[in-house]
Amino acid sequence: MRPSSVSRSLLMAAAGSTILAGAAAAQSAPQAPAELGDIIVTGAPYGISQRASVIATDVVDEQTLATAPAASLGDMLSGRPGIRSTDFAPGASRPVIRGLSGPRVQVLTNGIGLIDASSVSPDHAVATDPAEANRIEIIRGPATLVYGGSAIGGVVNVLDDRIPTEIPEGGVSGVVSTQASSVDDGRSAFGRVTVGSGNFAFNVDGVKRKTDDYDIPAPAISARRAAAEGLAREDTGTQPNSYTDLEAWGVGGSYIGDKGFVGVSYKNTDSEYGTVAEESVFIKLNQKRWDARGEYRFDSGPFSALRGSYGHADYTHTEFEAVGEPGTIFNSDGWEGRADLVQRERNGWNGAVGVQALSRNFEAIGEEAFVPSVKIDELGLYTVQRLDLGNHGFEGGLRYDRRELSGTPIGGASEVTREFDNWSASAAAFIRPTAGLFLGLSLAHNERAPSEVELFADGVHIATAAYETGDLTLNSEKVTTLEGTAHYDRGRFTGDLHVYHSWYNGFIDERPTGDQFYFEEEDEFFPIYRFVQTDAKFYGFELEGAYALWQDGDRKLSLEGAADYVHAQTDFGPAARIPPYSVTGRLAWTSTKFDASAEVRHVGEQDRVANEFELPTDDYTLVNASVAVRPFAQQNVTLFAEARNLTDEEAREHVSFLKDIAPLPGRNLRVGVAYRF
Repeated sequence: MRPSSVSRSLLMAAAGSTILAGAAAAQSAPQAPAELGDIIVTGAPYGISQRASVIATDVVDEQTLATAPAASLGDMLSGRPGIRSTDFAPGASRPVIRGLSGPRVQVLTNGIGLIDASSVSPDHAVATDPAEANRIEIIRGPATLVYGGSAIGGVVNVLDDRIPTEIPEGGVSGVVSTQASSVDDGRSAFGRVTVGSGNFAFNVDGVKRKTDDYDIPAPAISARRAAAEGLAREDTGTQPNSYTDLEAWGVGGSYIGDKGFVGVSYKNTDSEYGTVAEESVFIKLNQKRWDARGEYRFDSGPFSALRGSYGHADYTHTEFEAVGEPGTIFNSDGWEGRADLVQRERNGWNGAVGVQALSRNFEAIGEEAFVPSVKIDELGLYTVQRLDLGNHGFEGGLRYDRRELSGTPIGGASEVTREFDNWSASAAAFIRPTAGLFLGLSLAHNERAPSEVELFADGVHIATAAYETGDLTLNSEKVTTLEGTAHYDRGRFTGDLHVYHSWYNGFIDERPTGDQFYFEEEDEFFPIYRFVQTDAKFYGFELEGAYALWQDGDRKLSLEGAADYVHAQTDFGPAARIPPYSVTGRLAWTSTKFDASAEVRHVGEQDRVANEFELPTDDYTLVNASVAVRPFAQQNVTLFAEARNLTDEEAREHVSFLKDIAPLPGRNLRVGVAYRF
């Protein structure tokens, strides 16, 4: 369900820039009905209300994050409409949006790429933790021209306050949260404090999370795989090699003046986790990251503000074998920067022009390195525009990307360079036919250059249990998407509906060749997969709503619901690892002192599989409950408890490569306390 709104000042800090008069005008164009949703800045630099957006958005605010499960990014967001998790392991899970994952889903921190290796393989962790954020913004679908064609599936933007953008009220603000969970003997703690005086503000934050192997309600090997391969199902009680150990800390500071701010920050992340796929293999990663951000507001002229962001990171990821010796090493270092000129609002017209550039070096070393070293350079130019005339309006955008990938193929003698010139564009119209109702229709065309894996892969990929072969002749992947949007917020009922249909030309798909490769190191045969291009179509919907059954002052009893569905078909047959439909119902009580909810979530069977190596998954139903108590008058302390999977149901995430050897965790009780000041 949609989290509660945050204050305007919190939003400014989380977004890393002050919401200007232009953003305010986007909320309240001439005589437009009031928009009640959060302002989002990920979709457009000038900010748009969720209730006035033609693209599908979701927001997780600071209050929700303070009591959210201590989990990796994909697992924490999984279950929101249209979003699932790769669920490879508790230490490595990435968001899946509308059935798309990997390089098609951009994970950002404050609008800048992570510069890690998480999109290369599902067992690679995302180099940011949800606990570090004070806001997470999600865009579902390809209408994300600000972030390029690589965001063909969507964007997850993790926003923090490491570079403060305003002086905290009273000179100090922050949050401290700690929690424990029973299913994995998990314990975690997070803290962030911002202090300011005069024109200067400084921030320090840190997170520590440690879990053991998690409990499972059934044998690790699924009944379907056991039957297909004649395997015995041993009930071990826990999922082997599913432990995690994460530690991250950061510092930052900024100068804040009347016309803007400028600041820098540093973050260090250390993570160790079991791979689950192999019982004795674990991964250690470290990333050191430096960021700079700033904004200057103009007094007059056609532009209201200039904003700039820059990030540089050094990332190392080492896979250790049973004896503790380093195996394959992945390195990723580079930088990314962007600048936006935000137009001054004029009679409901908002817009921005921008430039984005990146340079990244990817390196894989070791016997199981299935991708060679690759250098990636990219330059993008874009503009997004919006005209809101009150009862109707229009949006549009245009982007050009030039992407260059250079590497020497495994076993090759000379370097190969591929260059791609891509154009993306979008157009939309919307109306407000009556108070509280917003209807929009958008058309987007996006182009994505192939990734380093899709071009250069040539080797055994243990995480996917396949020999993967890239194709240096691949062309850009192109998609045209038509999406309808409806927001309703009137009286007792609020709701959102998004219906979409995407047509792909040159969809890059990984398909088995029918051959096998004998890998002597593992004494095992692996099916050979090759990246190919085909036409494809994806269509589906996301629906969520809430109805106030009873309300008196701050006390409210609501019935909430959500559902999603995606269908994906290529010329070769069904696309691989597409999530089945889901339906969620919740009864929620909210008040100043006390919140409680009871939830039932049903996920359907998925029997539309891509090939003989992908087994179907059964449907399942999860029963969850939560409670939060704020015992003190100032409401700064929250005691919370959550019970998940109360019936200890066997559940397997279809989009996961590990679904047939690793079910989702069993019954779990999580308790904690959060203090915001």
